[in-house]
Amino acid sequence: MNPVPKKYDAESIQVLEGLEAVRKRPSMYIGSTSETGLHHLVWEVVDNSVDEAQAGFCTRIDVRLLDGDVVSVRDNGRGIPIEMHAKMKKSALEVVMTTLHAGGKFDGEAYKVSGGLHGVGVSVVNALSEWLEVEVCKDGWKYRQRYERGAPTGHLEKCCPTEQVGTLVTFRPDDQIFETTEFSFDTLSKRLRELAFLNSGLMITLSDERAEASGKRHEFCYDGGIVTFVKFLNQNRHTLHPEPIFIRREPELEEGGTLLVECSFQYNTGYQEEVFAFANNINTVDGGTHLTGFRSALTRILNDYAAAAGMMKKSDEPFSGNDVREGLTAVVSVKLSNPQFEGQTKARLGNRDVKGAVESAVYSGLAQYLEENKAVARRILQKCQETSAARQAARRARELTRRKSALETAALPGKLADCVVTDPAQAEVFLVEGDSAGGSAKQGRDRQTQAVLPLRGKILNVEKAPLHRILNNAEIKTIVTALGTGIGEDEFEIARLRYGRIIIMSDADVDGAHIRTLLLTFFYRYMPGLISEGHVFIAQPPLFGIRHGKAVKYAFNEKERDAFLSEIGEEKAMVQRYKGLGEMNPEQLWATTMNPETRTLLRVRLEDAVEASHTFSILMGDDVEPRRAFIQRHAAEVRNLDV
Repeated sequence: MNPVPKKYDAESIQVLEGLEAVRKRPSMYIGSTSETGLHHLVWEVVDNSVDEAQAGFCTRIDVRLLDGDVVSVRDNGRGIPIEMHAKMKKSALEVVMTTLHAGGKFDGEAYKVSGGLHGVGVSVVNALSEWLEVEVCKDGWKYRQRYERGAPTGHLEKCCPTEQVGTLVTFRPDDQIFETTEFSFDTLSKRLRELAFLNSGLMITLSDERAEASGKRHEFCYDGGIVTFVKFLNQNRHTLHPEPIFIRREPELEEGGTLLVECSFQYNTGYQEEVFAFANNINTVDGGTHLTGFRSALTRILNDYAAAAGMMKKSDEPFSGNDVREGLTAVVSVKLSNPQFEGQTKARLGNRDVKGAVESAVYSGLAQYLEENKAVARRILQKCQETSAARQAARRARELTRRKSALETAALPGKLADCVVTDPAQAEVFLVEGDSAGGSAKQGRDRQTQAVLPLRGKILNVEKAPLHRILNNAEIKTIVTALGTGIGEDEFEIARLRYGRIIIMSDADVDGAHIRTLLLTFFYRYMPGLISEGHVFIAQPPLFGIRHGKAVKYAFNEKERDAFLSEIGEEKAMVQRYKGLGEMNPEQLWATTMNPETRTLLRVRLEDAVEASHTFSILMGDDVEPRRAFIQRHAAEVRNLDV
């Protein structure tokens, strides 16, 4: 029976005034109310300080984590204006803090370049904070105002004389809005490091002053700018040329306004492309017109130079974009006066005229570099030629892994035990280590929604292999065919994914950890959309089975085991340590690891692409010394080691 609809008239129309709209729909402004959205609050405040630095008025930003989930951001910039706003009849500071689309970044005068052109940043932080205090030091005086859930608790105070200049914003996120209000030092550190790389000479500090913290403090200041950034990204790889290429140009935009293009890149002997794109210091994770322009220029100039240098015949197939980007590590940064981002979270730059301007700047800059560094040019082109030749082999191998249509389901891998449902939202596949565990999983699963794909041994380490070898690897071909998405930038389509959850289920020993790492490396490098869209999970099988009489209790770590044993007495229990999934019978595997009602899954998330790539290159790359240092540094953190 359908409910009687409520009357729809003028009274049904709600008008959300001031910051009410932000509190009503926070995800529209900060992306989510999870940890990602929580840290976005800090980015909004820090970005304002960085804008001051780009305008030439700020040299230092200090971020502090304080007790009670409080964070403060101080800069030595000009300070937010505190004079009375003629139109709004209150201080300019209060206007900025309480009014959406209010700020100094619309007229193009106070800030020529800014990341926060929507004018909602700090007011959104204010709206989503339990409380926020702002101090402004300027013209020899300190001013202060406090807000609670976006509303001022009093007028702007003129406190005391001071020689300081700048703005201090201190706030506590509202636990009525956010799932968690605890800030991560590591998450903040990684983003602040990026900002320091992108703003040469800017000092950024991060201090953890919480009572239970270890007092960690990081300082970031890089005079080399994005060249230093590229060196950092490539520090664990063998490079083709010792110094990164650097291009800096200020081309004109068709639609007017200023544009500064900076890009630095360096080739290595590996097989992955790693390009980070920024617009006004915002990491545009989905790319945009600046990245498209860079890639187009790179492909065009290397083809033109190869032809002019006699390294390519007229009959040769020209280099593709993938050919010239294999083994490329690059940072592309543009700073423009009127950026058009797609969405408040600014994941993609949309300015149409930026593409042509960046393409022209990079083409002319790289043409000049290649002419002046012919030995480096030859090494780069030789790598492109090798990649192009391998691409022909990869193209043939790729055909074998293309997703089969609904009429060709018989071509799915023979060892895949598929599920009945065809709706990816309901289906999940377990990637299981070994035939023994695969047999238990196949018998214990819910055949309606759960598929099982046993893997024989360890897949290829894709960090050290070209694409044609990857596509010829039997286990990888099996995985790609089963998932149905295709592989690589040109082929991958998330819409064709056959399973909404891809669950890695391996043994709780060294080999199992290695298999997990190999699979995650493969997904991250060649199917990153699976991770960014939240489709990859890690199963959590128990480490111990504790039999007490006829009852069996499972413990997932030593702490749980010891707690249960102290409760019932060790002498009355028999403890079994599961060294492998195959030691559990189908019923046990279902009850502990596969049953959606009782299991625990870890979702694999990408919080910091720079750090993720850096870690994969350490763990899976060619260079042994960084890996040894990583193992030594983290050896004390190992738990449940079973060799």
